Amino acid sequence: MLNNDPYVTPEKVGAPKGPAISVKSWMLTIFLLAIPIVNIVLLFVWAFGRVTNPSKANYAKASLLWMAIILVIYIAIFLIYFFATTSN
Repeated sequence: MLNNDPYVTPEKVGAPKGPAISVKSWMLTIFLLAIPIVNIVLLFVWAFGRVTNPSKANYAKASLLWMAIILVIYIAIFLIYFFATTSN
C-alpha cells in the first residue's frame, strides 16, 4: 500500500544502488579533485563510467554542470567587457 505522506517518496524500481562511500574514499576523491587537469578528466570518468558508485557519479555530474554554468558566465562577462572597451 502506498503511503500518502508528501514527504515520503517511494524508491525507484531498478534504481542503481551502491555501497556507502567511506571517508577514506572521499578523502582521496577530494585530494584528486584538487589537482589541475586531473580533476576534469576524473570528473568525466566518474560521471559517465559504468563502474562508478552512483553517489560519486551524481557528484561528478553536478560538479561538471556547475563548471559549465560558471564557464558560460565568465564568457558572457568577458564578451560584455570586450565589446564595451573596444567600441569608440
